[in-house]
Amino acid sequence: MDRNTFTGLFLIMIILAGGVFFMRPSEAEIKREKQVQDSIANAGKKTPAKTQPAVEVVKTVDTAALQGPFGTNLTGTEQATVLENENLKVTLSNLGGKIRSVEVKNEKTYTGKPLILFDGNQNKFGLNLNIGGKITNTNDLYFTATKTGNGVTMRANYSADKYVDFVYTLPTEGNNVDFNINLNGLNQVVQGNSVNLNWETTLLQQEKDAKKEQEHSGPYFKYVEETPDHLDLHKDEKKELTEGKIEWFSFKQHFFSAVLIPSVPFEKGNLETKVSTEPGKIKWYGANMQMPFNQLAAQNYNFKFYFGTNKFSTLKAQGHEIEKQVDLGYWPLKYINRFVVLPVFNFLEGFNWGYGLIILVLTILLKLAMSPLTYKSYVSMAKMRVLKPEMDEIKAKVGEDNPTLLQQEYLKLYKQVGVNPLGGCLPMLLQLPFVMAFFFFFPNLFELRGESFLWMKDLSTYDNFINFGFNIPFIGDHLSLMCILMTISTLIYTYFNNQISGATGQMKYIGYIMPIIFLGVLNSYPSGLNYYYFLANMLTFLQQFLIRKMVNDDKIHAILQENKAKPKVEKKKSGFQARLEDYMRQQQQQANQKKK
Repeated sequence: MDRNTFTGLFLIMIILAGGVFFMRPSEAEIKREKQVQDSIANAGKKTPAKTQPAVEVVKTVDTAALQGPFGTNLTGTEQATVLENENLKVTLSNLGGKIRSVEVKNEKTYTGKPLILFDGNQNKFGLNLNIGGKITNTNDLYFTATKTGNGVTMRANYSADKYVDFVYTLPTEGNNVDFNINLNGLNQVVQGNSVNLNWETTLLQQEKDAKKEQEHSGPYFKYVEETPDHLDLHKDEKKELTEGKIEWFSFKQHFFSAVLIPSVPFEKGNLETKVSTEPGKIKWYGANMQMPFNQLAAQNYNFKFYFGTNKFSTLKAQGHEIEKQVDLGYWPLKYINRFVVLPVFNFLEGFNWGYGLIILVLTILLKLAMSPLTYKSYVSMAKMRVLKPEMDEIKAKVGEDNPTLLQQEYLKLYKQVGVNPLGGCLPMLLQLPFVMAFFFFFPNLFELRGESFLWMKDLSTYDNFINFGFNIPFIGDHLSLMCILMTISTLIYTYFNNQISGATGQMKYIGYIMPIIFLGVLNSYPSGLNYYYFLANMLTFLQQFLIRKMVNDDKIHAILQENKAKPKVEKKKSGFQARLEDYMRQQQQQANQKKK
């Protein structure tokens, strides 16, 4: 270490030591901070109608401001009031008259702690009121709380007969909170023909895989008579909502949502999302919505909050197409999931089986439904396999240096024996949408959350059977046993499929690449999805074994030879066939000219 570096480090140490000494908190500041922490802790305890101990909040307020709009509400002490039913525990704060935190009962985080959607002063909620040319945000005001039964009225007085009321009502059951805003007498002081509602919050991590939770979380919204839409799920974005009136918006996480539904749609607004880099936090959301202000002596706005799970049937019961927050895939995958897979899954769920068994039965039913296509695919590949000796003879006769002529001769052979070379591929392509549909179905299925099967503790996320403790490129910091089993079964399936189709050359090895790629891709996907793919491979083995017992290669070869011997009746060629033959003829002519 040189002299200058040593001197610099020494000076930095002196500055840090001096800062710690001179900036240490006073006894009064320590006492005040202790009161704040005690109040927050007490807010979580059940106190039926009593408010929590007062907390002194130090705010620097201009003396002149105390004489202005809501001057008596600019200072005060923060207090908490709790509303609770079987489904929700809602903690209200008189600072801003807002919902400070929401706990969804009967649900836990991945660590087993109470599931709290948001909490603390990072949650801001209020109206922006233009009074005297200046914006007053009610989030900064101290309201007076009055609790009556299952409701709380938060009031901020502008004067004796002019005030803002936030009224919260929690029904005895359910995940909804009724919310009413009453502006009484403010038509004499609020300027403009609109007021803005502002809501900002940071949603907390609930699931094991924070990265996947971020990828499935984002603000959603719905224009009137339009399909719900959302902001970018992977990066920061701010969007102006000016294309129509806004029926609702939501702060959606992977498996939970906070939704605000107005009785009268918002005029316009904007939504914003930022990916959080802080541990334990997923994303920051911000919303600004414009509401008409008709200069009435008593201006009322009615809303409904939904705080709860993203279970498809639960969201659907809310109306307003909120269930479309659940990503079931793109067209046509979402229709397969919504109208085929989900109803069958819900039907099986009615038997009260474990979800491991439900996925097994669901896979069996799907394979049975697809068995005619599987049979046709197998028979088509068997035909190609028995034709291989004749194709090899053609190849030896024509040579490999003239691929166009070789393909023409192959097509002649197919036509003579009545074989469609694509017959084995088309049935598999028809099955592909169902295979891909499950790629969206399982990662977004709330029912699997927290459900265990065998060694898999949670079917909605990966099973980290092996933890490395460090990241490996392409794999991550763990290895999923179910993903390994799925990969092995896919490699075995590829091997037997090559035996059936008679694939050779490069085509024989291409099929082995995809399973290796999917090992890295699906290693962090839900174990329920890998379990389904593993079962699908196992059942395919069984299907092929049974079909092989039913299909005789010698009989197929005999039928093809009979077709070859039959006199051919000239059929009208399809447009595609005519264009294909014309293309090959042109290619052959060009090849012949090059030889000359």
